[in-house]
Amino acid sequence: MPSLNTAVDDVTQRIIERSRETRAAYLARINALADAPPNRGMMGCTNLAHAFAAAPERDKIVLHAERAPNLAIVTSYNDMLSAHQPYENAPEKIREAARAVGATAQVAGGTPAMCDGVTQGQLGMELSLFSRDVIAMSTAIALSHNVFDAGVFLGVCDKIVPGLLMGALSFGHLPAVFIPAGPMTTGIPNKEKARTRQLFAEGKATREDLLASESASYHGPGTCTFYGTANSNQMMMEIMGLHLPGAAFINPGTELRSALTTAAAQRALALTARGNEFTPLGRMIDEKAIVNAIIGLLATGGSTNHTLHLVAIARTAGISINWDDFDTLSHAIPLLTHVYPSGQADVNQFHAAGGMALVIRELLDAGLLHDDVQTVAGASGLYQYTQEPWLDNGTLAWRDGLKQSVDDSIISTAKAPFQADGGLRLMSGNLGRAVIKTSAVKQEHRIIEAPAVVFHSQDALRVAFDNGELEHDFIAVIAYQGPRANGMPELHKLTPILGVLLDRGFKVGLVTDGRMSGASGKVPAAIHVSPECVLDGPLAKVRTGDIIRMDAESGTLQALVDEAEWDAREVSVPDLSRKTVNMGRELFSAFRHHVCSAELGAVSLFEE
Repeated sequence: MPSLNTAVDDVTQRIIERSRETRAAYLARINALADAPPNRGMMGCTNLAHAFAAAPERDKIVLHAERAPNLAIVTSYNDMLSAHQPYENAPEKIREAARAVGATAQVAGGTPAMCDGVTQGQLGMELSLFSRDVIAMSTAIALSHNVFDAGVFLGVCDKIVPGLLMGALSFGHLPAVFIPAGPMTTGIPNKEKARTRQLFAEGKATREDLLASESASYHGPGTCTFYGTANSNQMMMEIMGLHLPGAAFINPGTELRSALTTAAAQRALALTARGNEFTPLGRMIDEKAIVNAIIGLLATGGSTNHTLHLVAIARTAGISINWDDFDTLSHAIPLLTHVYPSGQADVNQFHAAGGMALVIRELLDAGLLHDDVQTVAGASGLYQYTQEPWLDNGTLAWRDGLKQSVDDSIISTAKAPFQADGGLRLMSGNLGRAVIKTSAVKQEHRIIEAPAVVFHSQDALRVAFDNGELEHDFIAVIAYQGPRANGMPELHKLTPILGVLLDRGFKVGLVTDGRMSGASGKVPAAIHVSPECVLDGPLAKVRTGDIIRMDAESGTLQALVDEAEWDAREVSVPDLSRKTVNMGRELFSAFRHHVCSAELGAVSLFEE
């Protein structure tokens, strides 16, 4: 293996040093639990009788014997969402897989799984980020019954996988394997979908036209096929070694997908303290695994949402990372993929071109990933993930993945990348700190200096567009969209409108303390501005007409206002009283009052 890149090593070492006390405390807690006798042997008979009362007779005999491992299934199944519908029959398949090796499996609990695609631009989007912590807590509640030796976690989409992982890490003395559902088959080209959206925004396409286009894109079981947060989740689970190698992007309903689910369940059972390969999740997900996840995100131009989620995941394991770590690594990690919205290919085409096995091989061969990590596939390191699964006369097997891209317009090499730095950058200045996804933004649009137009909602910008008030260069400032303000909704509804104006030749940008999602497109967007406006963040000082400079190359985010005037200026507090309906405002009042800023992961569980 080549020597490790200096920047990767330096960032890893500073994270280790920064996290020394909190990581030691976390490991001490899970080690004490891991070193205790198997859970069921410590429980009272009444407790056990409740846990096994409804089990089939054969399983009940095995469970009563207290010799074989019992596997927890935590599922996000529902049949309304395409990404989670394939999990309907997974529990029975997992139970059968466990029985085949003399063990048992039980559905320990379910977690909510909401879709940002369904709630986009709707009031339900105010619950989206909140749901991650609800999922984390519901996962922990599922595992709290204390009758399990390991867990398998069934989830795919935006907040679901981070929430599942946070909950699983809170029981980090148990092994864990994540089981993806896979992407739906390819629909209409993403470029065609985006074109129809822009035509609809301009009033040149009907609602029927738009619905027909969207239905041809989102058309079957599985995740959406663009490279948003859901598929960034799958990349991240794979590069952290939480999937079986090559499992991320196998379509649902296939024999290979079914075989991987069976193998994942049996692998989880092999990792328990009752066997010879005990691999607790909390020991496995260490500083090197977290750095690998950041690198994967940067190398693939992944979702901006993970600048929140990875911070929160790491903190659950006692590891402290921050946006400076992302930014330092971004200067060292090349962009290796072009998958929509960064390119025109979808994740099925990405997988066919070489997929995760090839990306991991390129990064390892360039010294840009830690190979010396534990994975669910075994102790021999991340290089195992350069292999791909296949069916050898119906039997699941692994073989070497591609060593060269089938399509170099989708996956490039570390020596000739699509751009020399990663797909995400940190921006800072007198407006605070923010992140920007650069992978989909053309070079000529990465620096913009224009007057601000301030809005307090997506709908207000839409009205201004419909009234012809935005036919000029401007930077849209969407304020009071942070975690404490209204749950930090995604503002993806803005993308078609701002895209239309960009195509008309105007210089257009976006600055907000809200989110844009993994679907952030060609418009430069400085998002997750911290501190947020409701905490008197400086973005709340901006007035319509102020000149703002966004420079993704230098990482500058600046209101070009006289310094003395800026220091003296008061924050502007909008009148939002007209918004009489606030989804979950009462239900999540505790979260809203205690949630930390985006830069700290926007979690309520670790308020400092």
